[in-house]
Amino acid sequence: MSESSSGNAPMSSLKLYMRLLGYVRPYWLMFVVSLAGYILFALTQPMMAALLKYFVDGLANPEQGVMALPVLGDIQLLYGVPLALLFITAWQGVGSFLGGYYLARVSLGLVQDLRLALFDSLLKLPNRYFDQHASGHLISRITFNVTMVTGAATDALKVMVREGLTVIFLFGYLLWMNWKLTLVMVAILPVISLMVRVASKRFRSQSRKIQGAMGELTHVASETIQGYRVVRSFGGERYESERFYKASDDNTRKQLKMTRTSASYTPLLQFVTYTGMALLMFLVLLLRGDATVGDLVAYITAAGLLPKPIRQLSEVSSTIQKGLAGAESIFDQLDEQPEVDTGTLERDRVEGRIDVQNLSFTYPGTDKQVLNDISFTIAPGQMVALVGRSGSGKSTLANLIPRFYQHTSGKILLDGVDVEQYRLNNLRQHIALVTQQVTLFNDTIQNNIAYGDLASTPKEDVEKAAADAYAAEFIERLPEGYMTLVGENGVLLSGGQRQRLAIARALLKDAPLLILDEATSALDTESERHIQAALDKVVEGRTTIVIAHRLSTIEKADLILVMDQGQIVERGNHIELLAANGYYARLHNQDFAELSDGPSERLDGEGETFT
Repeated sequence: MSESSSGNAPMSSLKLYMRLLGYVRPYWLMFVVSLAGYILFALTQPMMAALLKYFVDGLANPEQGVMALPVLGDIQLLYGVPLALLFITAWQGVGSFLGGYYLARVSLGLVQDLRLALFDSLLKLPNRYFDQHASGHLISRITFNVTMVTGAATDALKVMVREGLTVIFLFGYLLWMNWKLTLVMVAILPVISLMVRVASKRFRSQSRKIQGAMGELTHVASETIQGYRVVRSFGGERYESERFYKASDDNTRKQLKMTRTSASYTPLLQFVTYTGMALLMFLVLLLRGDATVGDLVAYITAAGLLPKPIRQLSEVSSTIQKGLAGAESIFDQLDEQPEVDTGTLERDRVEGRIDVQNLSFTYPGTDKQVLNDISFTIAPGQMVALVGRSGSGKSTLANLIPRFYQHTSGKILLDGVDVEQYRLNNLRQHIALVTQQVTLFNDTIQNNIAYGDLASTPKEDVEKAAADAYAAEFIERLPEGYMTLVGENGVLLSGGQRQRLAIARALLKDAPLLILDEATSALDTESERHIQAALDKVVEGRTTIVIAHRLSTIEKADLILVMDQGQIVERGNHIELLAANGYYARLHNQDFAELSDGPSERLDGEGETFT
């Protein structure tokens, strides 16, 4: 999905840039120093023009002409002009350093703050945001889009301040020397302003398209890298290569379009600027009056210094618009509402009683009701199994308990209190989740078990959890033991080993409520025996919700809820449901008559029967 799906009206360039510069406030002192540095730098431009006046007028008799210098007072032109040149150069160097260095510190701090704010917002956004936005686009925002903002905040701001002040001081010098002639230069400013405005709109529009294309490029690359086994197993190399080529080609064409706009805009602007200069030179020669040669040279030199900063100011428009397009997408994300957390209640420990009352749910942005009037109760320490076809609402129901989504009607009570009344962090501290798709980080086994709030857990407790999860046996055989890096998402471990680490993590958390979502659905027989033994350990004394688990686990459940199309169609324990000879019994008899003695029978079936 496109990254700009928020639907918010785009901000004006000025408002967007001012909001971006709002992040400069913590660095205001460094910004003032850099501004002072650029004022020093800009002042040297008219000084250079004025120095030429003394140089030209003194060519005839340099030993008799005098000029006033700071500290030294009046001095012969023969010595004064070279000394003044050295003084101006030193002044310019100091100004350039102060301006460039401190503005870079401001800009890099701004970008750092933006990047952190962007990443922190990802940690607080609701699940639906990730459902609606491809991961490649989100990653592209943090990397590519923030880089574009760097250009607007660093290079563009530097040019705007330095060259802008240079233009102001040069115009001031020209007005002081001959205001009538200077008005000729002023006359072309409206034409330049119009050209900048038209070009800015095109740059902004093209930058948005480039960032969208870059997001798609990142998305394709990310999918291919993450799914490289499937790509190679099914011969998808050519397809993925073509898909990446199309995304890359689209990005290249958009970049070229931006370059074409910039390449045609710069010479056109230069032609307009030098047309004004040509007219000015004509008038200077025509109306020179009683001005000295030095005056005319100084005036023409100051006027000749103007086109470069004007051109740089106009060219910076493309950099600014790229940055603003990046800032626009960044602020779209920062303006997204975080997870709703109106709860105020915090408890150190809960018993684990779950009461679901008339629960219904519809995914945001859709009309289809996923859950319809669900009601059941789980006593503390009981195990409840949810079974049903794919799309029957099992996983959705499990996701509503820790409030990964907000239910639309009905209630979910934990120890008699609506889950919405708990603070989100506190609610999730009471819940441990083990899923089929285990998430491991490119870190050590120790840090993957003791993750997040568990990071300060003593190593002995981590090792005990690993032993209870039947993970210690393979961990101790690894070269670095608990300090072994597992690779991206645990790629260096087998599926059974990853699953046992997830169970060890759940054991270490010691939460009173446990949710097992397809926790052993894709394991071999050997791994399953270990996992099943570990699960028997982890469910002890905990309220457990099991989703479409192995038959051997479901048979142990105190209550089985059979779901179909978002509703509970049957409920009871394994023996009661078989005796009722209904929905559950029919599926059991159809799919497992031949496998009832085997260790790997499933109540979700292999195909479309159950998931």
